[in-house]
Amino acid sequence: MFRNITIKRKIHVFRLTWLQKQKKFMFLRRKSNLINKLEHPTSKKKVLMQTSTPILSVQNLRRDFKMGNETVHALRGVSFNIYSGEFVTIMGTSGSGKSTMLNILGCMDRPTSGHYILDGEHTETLKRDALAKIRSQKIGFVFQSYNLLSRTTAIENVELPLLYNPSISAAERHHRAIEALKRVGLEGRMNHLPNQLSGGQQQRVAIARALVNDPVIILADEATGNLDTRTSYEIMMIFQELNRQGKTIAFVTHEPDIATFSSRTVTLRDGLVKKDVINENVQDAKEAFEALPPPETFEED
Repeated sequence: MFRNITIKRKIHVFRLTWLQKQKKFMFLRRKSNLINKLEHPTSKKKVLMQTSTPILSVQNLRRDFKMGNETVHALRGVSFNIYSGEFVTIMGTSGSGKSTMLNILGCMDRPTSGHYILDGEHTETLKRDALAKIRSQKIGFVFQSYNLLSRTTAIENVELPLLYNPSISAAERHHRAIEALKRVGLEGRMNHLPNQLSGGQQQRVAIARALVNDPVIILADEATGNLDTRTSYEIMMIFQELNRQGKTIAFVTHEPDIATFSSRTVTLRDGLVKKDVINENVQDAKEAFEALPPPETFEED
């Protein structure tokens, strides 16, 4: 009898010890998970991206060009996704295929084979008029050389994409253009012509024009290519702010320092995706701008 009581006590002690160890283990595990979330704030975003439907998806995309008797393979089977709210830079040297890729993403060219899905639509199967509708309503373009009409004011340039949408009245068009220019800090330059604006201001007008349709994605082609470092960082401050507001951005560049301002970088080489990496250490464009030396000033004689 005493032996049975001793055995039961031992079992009871063993269970208590095991429960204490189990509680300690669970506490340490929860602590570890909390630390991991603090150290890696993008981990939750990665999981959400993997489980959600991409806003843009290219699958085994190929683009061939006939050059006499030869065939140039500009894209050789490119695949990647861009999810809503991402800021992705697409990098590559000359001949990598990034310009060809951008033309297809902007619905200005068709792939030889493969699939390009934008906002749930297979664009490779659409006719010309349908592609034009997507360009005008779902994509906001920002070009390296601004592409502003020289004899129209800033606000008129911003209104242009809305002219092709018959459902928007003139008053609504004007209101949207004003709001878009305010978002890029040009409310005081609305009635200026392009030749009355600096390069950085012209690019701000171009960004406002890209925003006015409330597109599902902004495609920027070397948007800082014609600008000095200070102005480039100012433009990247705008793109980062738009991304924080929820805008999805695909930004083509060949400048590595510009790519550090995005959350992810896709690198093309010889028509293939060489790398596709999450930028764990995203640089803040405002901090980078403030860290630059002051601009040179020259005293007049």
